Amino acid sequence: MNLFFKIINSVLILVAVYMGFKQGWAMFTGKPEMVEMFSKWNFSKNTLMINGTITILSALLILFPKTFLWGNFLMAAGILLIICFHALDRDIKGIVIELPFLILNLVILYFQHPLQK
Repeated sequence: MNLFFKIINSVLILVAVYMGFKQGWAMFTGKPEMVEMFSKWNFSKNTLMINGTITILSALLILFPKTFLWGNFLMAAGILLIICFHALDRDIKGIVIELPFLILNLVILYFQHPLQK
């Protein structure tokens, strides 16, 4: 992989980590928007905190080459879970909002970790 793609992928990884940490922290701290969204799917505050912790953990795992695959897998699984809940509610807008984040994880996986040998 040439230097240009490594730089682009590094930027994409940083964006994914930032967004994952931001959303995970919002879930962990129980921001009203998150509580409202997840409560319609019967998530308790404790379950939301656990989901937030897993999201933060997956964002941090993406940073390291040895845990890169697991971090992306966990992040994509969490996003896919939210997409499925939106699909059950027939909330097309919610699905469309989440799709770019899922695609971002897939693109990052395709390019692999820039520091991987």
